[in-house]
Amino acid sequence: MFGSILTIGAMLGAITSGRIADFLGRKGAMSMSATFCITGWLAIYFSEGALSLDIGRFLTGYGIGVFSYVIPIFIAEIAPKNLRGGLTTLNQLMIVTGSSVSFVIGTIISWRTLAMTGILPCIVLLVGLWFVPESPRWLAKIGREKEFQVALQRLRGKYADISDETAEIKEYIVTLQSLPKSRVLDLFQSKYIRSVIIGFGLMVFQQFGGINGIGFYASQTFEEAGISSKIGTIAYACVQVPITVVGAMLIDRSGRRPLIMVSATGTFLGCFLAGTSFFLKEYGLLLNWVPTIAVSGVLIYIAFFSIGMGAVPWVIMSEIFPIHVKGAAGSLVVLVNWLGAWGVSYAYNFLMSWSSSRTYYMYSGFSLLTILFVAKLVPETKGKTLEEIQACINSDSNSDRREEDILN
Repeated sequence: MFGSILTIGAMLGAITSGRIADFLGRKGAMSMSATFCITGWLAIYFSEGALSLDIGRFLTGYGIGVFSYVIPIFIAEIAPKNLRGGLTTLNQLMIVTGSSVSFVIGTIISWRTLAMTGILPCIVLLVGLWFVPESPRWLAKIGREKEFQVALQRLRGKYADISDETAEIKEYIVTLQSLPKSRVLDLFQSKYIRSVIIGFGLMVFQQFGGINGIGFYASQTFEEAGISSKIGTIAYACVQVPITVVGAMLIDRSGRRPLIMVSATGTFLGCFLAGTSFFLKEYGLLLNWVPTIAVSGVLIYIAFFSIGMGAVPWVIMSEIFPIHVKGAAGSLVVLVNWLGAWGVSYAYNFLMSWSSSRTYYMYSGFSLLTILFVAKLVPETKGKTLEEIQACINSDSNSDRREEDILN
């Protein structure tokens, strides 16, 4: 129950994140989220009973839910097109670095002290936001022309020529302003439906590949396979960080599609090996090999997830929606992600009680479906501006409609 409260808070944060980011701005939304997280960690630290623990967990979850939308969006809107993927992936690198450090120091300090360490990144963020410009695209959208150009110039450099980028953004904003104000139901219109399917699909496959079940219960999985949970957990933490660095270096070179398909292939292999280890254990076969196969499978899964499936869906989510529907669309996509996270983590123990091997084989099946989904529907966004990505998606959607008309 205590663990799921964070996810419930994150789902509420996801629902409200888009509207908050559109109303307060990207920096305002991040400041508000950091305040919620600080309040939550303090509630946990000073807790004297279950209620204050639950409140603290809920508040930190809410802040994380808003962060999970606004940070990728903010990075995508401020970054040059040739660096956008790598910079957005750095967000995932910071997440896995934080979780890995927490895994390790959680074995040597008390939970109250660990809660206090969660406040430090929030304070650093609040201070750092004073030195960071607001998203130029958001400023342009709300009509703050002078601040828009100042922010873009600061981001590109004092002597950089921003005339072409300024004109492109202005032209795109003018087009958007001619459109009616968006509602959630508008997302299911034909001109947006492909972006919605891509965003929803990537988040569903990211979660139903089993990451939260495998991650949350890694120590339990190692114990069931006959390995020391402490050794396994530390190995898990040590694998995440360097592999995520590799993913950040590759995403703007190899592209989004190849990286996510290689990543899904690896998670398939990892889950298949882990499932096979439990199958062998259930039937008393090759018992000396079971621990090695299980640990190898989990670590292969984490390594390949970290190189692509962990970060790339968030990168693509931040790129594929027009700015006038980005708030509503992003909120829904992040909500789908957190619903999937809750569902997988909640069901994991039940599934493992039913059949450990079949659970991992099922996760491996979702990895295979991910490859097919990406190959068929997900466009390559590497090296394109956000405005060019919209033109590409709209062009593909129009081509699909023309083909349907011809067939009919």
